[in-house]
Amino acid sequence: MKPPYVTDYSLSQFIASALAEDVGDGDHSTLASIPKKAVSKARLLVKEDGILAGIELAQSIFHYFDPSLRFETILTDGTSVKKGEVAFTVHGSARSILTTERLVLNCMQRMSAIATKTRTLTSFLEGTNTRLLDTRKTTPNARLIEKWAVFIGGGQNHRIGLYDMIMLKDNHIDMAGGIEQAINRTKDYLRASKKNLRIEIETRSLAEVQEVIKIGGVDIVMLDNMLAHEMSKAVFLINKKFQTEASGGITQENIAEVAKCGVDFISVGALTNGVKSMDLSLKAF
Repeated sequence: MKPPYVTDYSLSQFIASALAEDVGDGDHSTLASIPKKAVSKARLLVKEDGILAGIELAQSIFHYFDPSLRFETILTDGTSVKKGEVAFTVHGSARSILTTERLVLNCMQRMSAIATKTRTLTSFLEGTNTRLLDTRKTTPNARLIEKWAVFIGGGQNHRIGLYDMIMLKDNHIDMAGGIEQAINRTKDYLRASKKNLRIEIETRSLAEVQEVIKIGGVDIVMLDNMLAHEMSKAVFLINKKFQTEASGGITQENIAEVAKCGVDFISVGALTNGVKSMDLSLKAF
């Protein structure tokens, strides 16, 4: 279950960087205590209910470090799991299993927490046409796996970075001198650079929404920190000329109410920056 941006190259980059950070010049605890030819096996134990994410990544980590390790998938990414279940087993060099154990757990625990949060919030959008988006509020150097986890949980990835979409937020607008200047300069830039990028602009009031409607030339209008009645009015005014995204202060308690306003998207930064890791454990057996 891989989105398009999870390529062999991006995975290799992530894993290599993470192993370099953790292993350095060697896993001396393992090298000191475990014989070179020792063989063992371990299984991933689920210790908390939730949505499992990171199985494919775990397999990639083990095989990147030691291609001879044998990985047996029992549960797949996106599976709803209960405490006590076993997600996978790995067999082979005891040294290799021990050295990669913490990286696998760190990734899977965080990914599973994000996927669980995403699945929970998407459940409140059932019966509507609103889709749940993530944001760029991710852990530096871990965006790949965090956005992958949102994808596994049933959410939709927004832009991956600053390079694949234009988003004119409040600071862009204020520093550009206003909405009209920000939009017009953006259109000039895209023409000059021959780039085909979608344009989203943040609005903070109904007056700003009306100004964007008058100027035009954007694809998505973000309705930032608006009350429900304001969002409903904004959606009515926009009348499908642009797509709409609600953002700011979205919680499990109010997300259904926001969706009823008729917005196309709801973005939630807490999907990736407000979760507690899910309890998983790798144990020899």
